[in-house]
Amino acid sequence: MKLGGPRRSLTGSLLKSQAARGRVWPAGRVSGMIFAMQGFERMDGELLDAAVGHLVPAGSMFAFLAAHRAEVFPDADYADLFAPPGVGRPSLPATRMAAVLTLQVLHDCSDREAAEAARFDVRWKVAIGAPLDDPGFDPSSLVYWRNRIARSRRPDRISDAVKKVVRETGILRGRRRRAVDSTILADAVATQDTVTQLVSAIRQVAREVPGAAEQIARVCSGHDYSKPGKPKIDWDDPAAKDALVSALVNDANAVVAVLEDRDLDERAASALALLALVAGQDVEPAEGSDGTDGRWRIARKVAEDRVVSTVDPDARHTRKSGEARRDGYRAHLAADPETGIITDEKLTRAAGTENSDPAVAGEFLAAEAAVGGGTAGSPRFPWRGRAG
Repeated sequence: MKLGGPRRSLTGSLLKSQAARGRVWPAGRVSGMIFAMQGFERMDGELLDAAVGHLVPAGSMFAFLAAHRAEVFPDADYADLFAPPGVGRPSLPATRMAAVLTLQVLHDCSDREAAEAARFDVRWKVAIGAPLDDPGFDPSSLVYWRNRIARSRRPDRISDAVKKVVRETGILRGRRRRAVDSTILADAVATQDTVTQLVSAIRQVAREVPGAAEQIARVCSGHDYSKPGKPKIDWDDPAAKDALVSALVNDANAVVAVLEDRDLDERAASALALLALVAGQDVEPAEGSDGTDGRWRIARKVAEDRVVSTVDPDARHTRKSGEARRDGYRAHLAADPETGIITDEKLTRAAGTENSDPAVAGEFLAAEAAVGGGTAGSPRFPWRGRAG
């Protein structure tokens, strides 16, 4: 996951992260899926809204979706997810299922709970435009829709639609209060120790940099980097471990020195930069060394911004408490507390002062001020905040 360049929207990440909770089918099953043709809403929802719409709290997300559902999630924006008309059975309406997915995340419901709410809860029926006697849908339908959206060319289409409608309707005009919060998005890679990172980073350079494998074989002597895994030493012997660390760091420095002046593409340059980083982040000169004699040891203190894995070099250590350490990223959200509409979001590394809640909250405020304050210049998706 790369954090450079244009800021990445969280919507696609949230859809894909459902896999960790059993909410997304494996890719193999999706690729073999038979596409249905697109279904459309009936007019029953308007009759329902006229009959019981007054029971839905004004200003809530239920009321917002009831009023703007067709504008936020127009059928035409989902046509690419379906087979041509006349092929297969009609799907559930996109306007309805997009609204269900929105409410599901807002209320943190499981698929079964969301399906039951869409069947029995009048507020949900009004919000999604379902007739009062609508029997609902099977919970697996939500898995199907998440996969289709997440794997499409426009995985952020829901958040983009909400941004457009909020700007055009001015629903947040004059609302200047914001609730700001963040959460840790756990990474799926294992945390690597210093030796594993050094070996892995050198092997990555051998794969990514043209001609690097031959140079590594020529200048390195601490390990056979053509083979994966840790070197075989007596791991209970401190002297043996220090000698190995010294050899690996010296190999890494030698590889960087022999390749750093080459004209490399972005992927190769990133691999070489990562090697230089991991060669220095966890080590310090050995006792009695001035750092010039090639003797190194594992540093006694963990680096503040330590790369935890060469598989995902942007992941970081962080702590929710003194005991609960997590590895991954931090997702920041700002919401209007009255409507629950998200006005801004940012995905950052989990550690670092610049990625703290106060620092990111300051960025959110500055961004809104730059586009006119309460007009909500960068809303992303309406599924966090007050439940209605």
